[in-house]
Amino acid sequence: MVPVSDTAAEIVIPPDATPMMAQYLEIKRAHPDCLLFYRMGDFYEMFFDDAVNAAAALDIALTKRGQHLGEDIPMCGVPVHSHENYLQRLIRQGFRVAICEQMEDPAEAKKRGSKSVVKRGVIRIVTPGTLTEDSLLDSRSSNWLAAVAEAAGGLGLAWLEMSTGELVVQPVERTGLGAALGRLDPQEVLISEKLSQTPELFELWGEWKSRLTVQPTPRFDSENGKQRLLTLYGVGTLDAFGNFTRAEVAAAGALVGYVELTQKGRVPRLSPPRRVGPGALLEIDASTARNLELTRTLTGERRGSLLATIDRTVTGAGARLLCAHLAAPLTDPAAIGRRLDMVEFALAEERLRGELRQSLRSCPDLERALSRLTLGRGGPRDLAAIRDGLRQAGLIRELLAGAMPLPDGLAALDKRLGAHSELVDQLTQALAPELPLLARDGGFIARDYSYALDELVTLRDESRRLIAGLQTKYAEIAGVPSLKVKHNNVLGYHIEVTAAHADKLMSDKGREVFMHRQTMANAVRFGTVELSDLERRISEAADRALAVELELFAGLVDAVTARADAIAQAAHALAALDVATSLAELAEERRYSRPLVDDSLAFSIKGGRHPVVEAVLDAAHGGPFVANDCDLAPDNRLWLLTGPNMAGKSTFLRQNALIAVLAQMGSFVPAERAHIGVVDRLYSRVGAADDLARGRSTFMVEMVETAAILNQSGSRALVILDEIGRGTATFDGLSIAWACVEHLHDVNRCRALFATHYHELTMLASKLPALSCHTMRIKEWQGDVVFLHEVTAGAADRSYGIHVAKLAGLPPAVVGRADEVLKLLESGDQNATIHRLAEDLPLFSAALKRPAPKAEPVAETPAGPSPVEEALAGIDPDSLTPRQALDELYRLRGLLRG
Repeated sequence: MVPVSDTAAEIVIPPDATPMMAQYLEIKRAHPDCLLFYRMGDFYEMFFDDAVNAAAALDIALTKRGQHLGEDIPMCGVPVHSHENYLQRLIRQGFRVAICEQMEDPAEAKKRGSKSVVKRGVIRIVTPGTLTEDSLLDSRSSNWLAAVAEAAGGLGLAWLEMSTGELVVQPVERTGLGAALGRLDPQEVLISEKLSQTPELFELWGEWKSRLTVQPTPRFDSENGKQRLLTLYGVGTLDAFGNFTRAEVAAAGALVGYVELTQKGRVPRLSPPRRVGPGALLEIDASTARNLELTRTLTGERRGSLLATIDRTVTGAGARLLCAHLAAPLTDPAAIGRRLDMVEFALAEERLRGELRQSLRSCPDLERALSRLTLGRGGPRDLAAIRDGLRQAGLIRELLAGAMPLPDGLAALDKRLGAHSELVDQLTQALAPELPLLARDGGFIARDYSYALDELVTLRDESRRLIAGLQTKYAEIAGVPSLKVKHNNVLGYHIEVTAAHADKLMSDKGREVFMHRQTMANAVRFGTVELSDLERRISEAADRALAVELELFAGLVDAVTARADAIAQAAHALAALDVATSLAELAEERRYSRPLVDDSLAFSIKGGRHPVVEAVLDAAHGGPFVANDCDLAPDNRLWLLTGPNMAGKSTFLRQNALIAVLAQMGSFVPAERAHIGVVDRLYSRVGAADDLARGRSTFMVEMVETAAILNQSGSRALVILDEIGRGTATFDGLSIAWACVEHLHDVNRCRALFATHYHELTMLASKLPALSCHTMRIKEWQGDVVFLHEVTAGAADRSYGIHVAKLAGLPPAVVGRADEVLKLLESGDQNATIHRLAEDLPLFSAALKRPAPKAEPVAETPAGPSPVEEALAGIDPDSLTPRQALDELYRLRGLLRG
C-alpha cells in the first residue's frame, strides 16, 4: 500500500484551529494511513499531504485554503457525482481512501449556532480488496481479499470476495504459500506484524509487497477469529461447516474483522466458509502458471492467454467461475467426471444449449447486486437485477425440465436454481420502468403499488402544474409576457423578469402582489405569498413522497435479504451453467474431445494440439496445426526431446501441460483422445528470464526453479523442462542436465518431458529403462531446412542453429564464418581446433580466398598439389615454437609470390 501521511500521533490540532479544520484533523488522526475524502457540499476535499499525494496521482489542480501552524494548507478536491472515477484511479495506484460523509443536513447545524460544523463521519474505508461497485470492478474477474495466519505451527489461508460473498479457507505449507497466492492473485493480502517478520517468508512478502496490508497480531488470534465467525453466522459451533484448523479459523476471522473495520461495522452476506482440503487441487506454482500463460501472457495481458482462448461465457459471473476453475483444477476424478458430464450433455443437446445461452445472456450479475444490497450499498437497479436474474432462472428451469433426464451435475444445478416467483412478482409490481442509480433520487416505485405514495406523488405533481398556472396568472397581472417562475436551491421558487420590466412589479399596484427578493445585473427576482405557500406544500409532498419510497425500498431490500442464501445459490448455479455450456460451445467450435481422467499414472495423448497456437493459426489463416502424440506410460514416463530451434519443442511441451490443466478443470481438450491419470503437481521450466530486482541472473532463476521441481515433485507430478543447463558453460550445463535427468528418473519417478540441445544425453536411454528419446522431424531440401513440427522416436544429430541464425537475418559473412567454425569443431579434437581458430584470424582467411587475377587460358594439365599445399601438409602446428611458426609463415608467403 502507498503511505499517505505520518502517524496519528504527529497530527497536531492547534487551539486556534477553525471548527471545520479541527473536525478534519480529528477524523484524519483516526485514519492516518488513508487519503481522507472529506465531504464539503458537492465535493470531496483533501488537505495537507493527502492533497499533495492525490493531486499528483490524479493529475488535478493543487490549490490552498487557509493556514495551519503558520503555513498554507494544500487542498484539492473531486466532485461527489463523479468521485468513483477518481477513486478507481487511486485504488489502482495502491492508495486506501476513507470516505467521510456529512451525517446531517446543514440546516440542522445552523440551528446550533452560526459557527457550528456539520456532523461528519467516515462511513467506509475503500481498499483494493474491499470493492463492491461495478464501476470499480472488472465484471469478468474476481477481486479477492486474502489473509494468511499462523497458529499451532501451521499456516492457514483464507480468501473472500466482498462483491459476491464467497469465503474459502485452506491449510498451506510454507513452501506452497507462494503457489496458492499466485493461483488466487488477490488484490490485497492481510498478514500479521509477527508473520511479516518471519525470515523464511521475507522473500515471498517482497514479491507481494505492493498488495500487503500488515495488521496488528492480535487480530489474527484464532479464538477471536472463532468468535467473529460464530457471531457472523449465528451458530454455536463451526463443526457444521467443516473441520477447520486453528490457522484457518484465524485467517477467516481476520478477514471478517477487516471487513467490519473497513465497512464501519457493516458486513455483506457471506456464504459459510468452504474448505479446500490438502491435495484437492492441482498445485501449480506461480512460475509454472506464468510460463504456461494460463490467465495472463508473459507481458501481463489477458489476450493471448489460455483463458482468453477458451472463454465463451456470456455472463460476468460465468467468466469469473471459469477463471477460478482454470486456476485451480481438481484432483478428484469423480468431481472432474461430473463437470465433464455436463459439458458432454450440453454438447449433444445443441438446441437446448443455444436456448440456455440466450437466456443466460439476459442474466445480470446476481452475486454482486445481492452483496451490495446486504451491505446497505445497493440501489433500485440492484433490486431490478435480482428481479431479472431470478426471472431468467425460472425460465432456465423450464428449459431444463424439457430435457430430462439430466446428468447429476446439471440436476444439482437445476435444484439450486430454486423457485422465486413470489419475490419476482413483488419486485415486478414495485419497481418503475425507469430506475435511478440511487434510492435517494426517488421516482423508482411504480404507480399503483402504494396508495399512500400515489397520493403524495399526485399532490406533488399537481402542485407543479399549479406553478405553471401561476406563471401565466402573474404574467397577466404584471403585464409582462416574458415573466418566468423559476427555482434554485437558494431562493426556491421565485419570479424573474428582466431589469427593463422590474418597475412594473415594483409599482404601487405591483407591490400588492409581488415582493422584491433579489436584484442582479440583467434580472430582478420577486416572490409572492401564494408562491411561498405552494412551494411549502410541494416541498412537503416531495419530502413525504421520498420518505415513503425509501421506506418501501427498505422493505424490498428486506424481502431480498430474507432469501439471500437461496438467491446466492441460484446465482452460482447460473454461473456454473454458463461455464458448462460455454465449454460445450468451445468443444464444438474447436473440435475438442472428452478426456478420460482417472486414478492411474497414465498420460496418453493422441493427436494433441496447443489450444492457443492453434487458435492464432486459424485466426491468421496460417494453415493447420500439426498434431502430435504423447504417451508417458509408467515404463516410458520420461521423454528426452531433441531437435533444432524453431522446430516446435517448447510448443509440444506446453501443449501437453495445458491439456492436463484443461482436462482436470473439467473441459474437453484439443486432442483426438486423451487418457490422463490425475496429476497432483504441475511444474514447468520453459524459457529464460532474469530477476535483477532480487539479484538473480537468468541462470540463477533457472536453477532456483529447477531445484523446486526436483525437491517437490512426486510420482503423480507432471514436469516439463526445456533447455536445463544452457545458461552456463557447456560442460557445466551438460553435467547439470545429465544429473537432473537421472534424478527425475530414479528419485522423483514422475511423468516428464525434457527438451534439450545436449545430444550427449541421449546415451542415457541405454542406462535408464523408463527414458525414451524423441526428436522433432526436419527435412533438408536444396540447402535449406524445413521444420515439420512432428515428434518422432529417435534423436537429433544436429541442432541447425546456424540455419536459424540465417533465418533471423545475420549477415552472410557471419553465417558463412560460423559454418566454417562448426565444421572445424566437429572434425576432431576441440581444444586443438579452438586454439587453431584463435590463431587463424577471419580476415587472413578471407585474404587467402580472394579470387586470383584473370590469366590467359592455358592447356589443361593433370591436377596435383601446389607447392604451398605440399608445404602446408608438412607442417605440424602443435610442435612449432613461435619463432618457427613465424619462419614458416614467411616461407609460405614466399611460395605464394613464387
